[in-house]
Order: sequence, then C-alpha cells, then structure tokens
Amino acid sequence: MTTPLLDAPALRRTLGRMAREIAAANPGTGTPVLVGIQRGGVPVARRLAADLAGILGRPVACGSLDVTFYRDDLDQRAAPTVHPTEIPGDIQGRTVVLVDDVFFTGRTIRAAMDALHEFGRPSRVQLAVVIDRGHRQLPIRPDVVGQELFTTLCQSVLVRCAAGGEGTDDGVFLRESPPAASSKTPATAVSLSHAS
Repeated sequence: MTTPLLDAPALRRTLGRMAREIAAANPGTGTPVLVGIQRGGVPVARRLAADLAGILGRPVACGSLDVTFYRDDLDQRAAPTVHPTEIPGDIQGRTVVLVDDVFFTGRTIRAAMDALHEFGRPSRVQLAVVIDRGHRQLPIRPDVVGQELFTTLCQSVLVRCAAGGEGTDDGVFLRESPPAASSKTPATAVSLSHAS
C-alpha cells in the first residue's frame, strides 16, 4: 500500500524553503557546490540548484556522486549497479552541499563523504535531505531538512522529484511492506513535521 504524504505543490514549496536555508547558511562564503547522491539525490540536487541560483542571482554548480564502492555493505550486494559520478569542477576549499532524498541510518552519507574526498578537500561539507525518516545508526545529522517523518522499519519512503522542474508525479509517498499490515505501529501513526 502506498500513501501520499506530500503532493507536487507541497514538495515544490519544501524545496524552495530548503534552498533558502542553504543560502542563509552560506552568507559571504561563495557559491556552494551541490552534489546529489545517486540516485534519488540527483534530481533533488538539480531542483535545489535551480532554486538557489534564483535566490543568489548566479549559477550554482551541481553534480552527482555514486557511493556504491564506499558502502560498508558492499560485500552483501550481488552485482551492484554503478551510476555516473560527475563532480562539477574543483571542490578544493569550496563548500559542498551533499543532497539526498531520504535520510535513514546515515550509512549512505558516511559513504558519500568518503567518496567525495577522492575529488578534493572541501572547506565545509553540509547535508540537505528532503525527508529525515529517523532510525539513525551513525552520529550524522542533516543541516537542512525538508520534513521530518516518523516511520517504522516496515515502512519505506519514496520521493519522486523531476529534475527539470515540477512533474505531475512529484511528491513524497509512504510504502507499507506486506508484514506491516499487522504491525503494532499503524500507518496512521506516521506524521510529518517541519524540522526545527
């Protein structure tokens, strides 16, 4: 079962607010570089870069990063799929904003930081995510969060985000796995809140 949580206009507003928060967090530090984590973070990063460019009045570089070979569970994955990494220019001494769609345990972000440092040593690395769904396993916390979503481990979160602008299928959706139908924590217990 899939439950819609944010529709396309709500997601657009959320991304706009995130872009404003990124701009506010980087006054006078030069234009940050946005790097989306493959795959879900890439279209989000492109949308944020476009919004941020409108706020700052100048282009915002945006790239992509594949973390497959930096994951700590690589030995548990059969024939992992690798996606393109495109780092836009020299990130040495720059502020880099890593972007992902859903923040879960923190392990993907740890892998992304390891992968990023293969391309240079940024002065700062920030993290922006559309959804923080809880269940953190590492001491990593996003700097910019679209929404906090309290989930069970039997649920998953899907963020649909068209890279070139708002799409008709855009939104945030909650999925229940089959065992979750009899879970002690029903889907109605899920709530969205603005991160503080």
